[in-house]
Amino acid sequence: MFQLGKTIVSEDLLEKEFVCNLGACKGECCIAGEAGAPVSKEEVAILKEIYPKVKPFLRKEGIAWIEKQGTHVVSDLGELETPLVDGKECVYVTFSESGIAGCGIEDAYNAGEIDFRKPISCHLYPVRVQDYSEFAAVNYHKWPICNDACSLGQELKVPVYKFVKDALIRKFGEHWYSELEKVAAKL
Repeated sequence: MFQLGKTIVSEDLLEKEFVCNLGACKGECCIAGEAGAPVSKEEVAILKEIYPKVKPFLRKEGIAWIEKQGTHVVSDLGELETPLVDGKECVYVTFSESGIAGCGIEDAYNAGEIDFRKPISCHLYPVRVQDYSEFAAVNYHKWPICNDACSLGQELKVPVYKFVKDALIRKFGEHWYSELEKVAAKL
């Protein structure tokens, strides 16, 4: 672990390799698990505001659950997250003809309908950020469903921090990322 500004960063971001392999996993991270994607209070407001523009990009199942639960839910632990369709995939999940999971929010963004790409927790994955009062912990999350992504990352020699560069800059800024690159160069 090392400190960058008000973050404590796991060296796994520099040492582990990762490149999403959607052909192998089919976007399983948006489907598997016991909870939706973490969202911030700011993102909750954004999700409510953009929902009418995102709705045309969603599946009828996702729309039905959003209409029932809202654009976000509060977990039993008080955490804000995206709702799930019948306890399974995220309500914002779409599927391509080949069965690969995508994101309706990102589809609306790519179509120029909204200027919000998707929740930062999704954009950052496999990096997870835990905010504390004085700092944020920035960690690599290893999940067996991403083994193919780890293999592809090793084959292509792409460290986690480079794979999620845009998301890290979105979350922490250009200066923070350039400082991260300096640490990586020293290792």
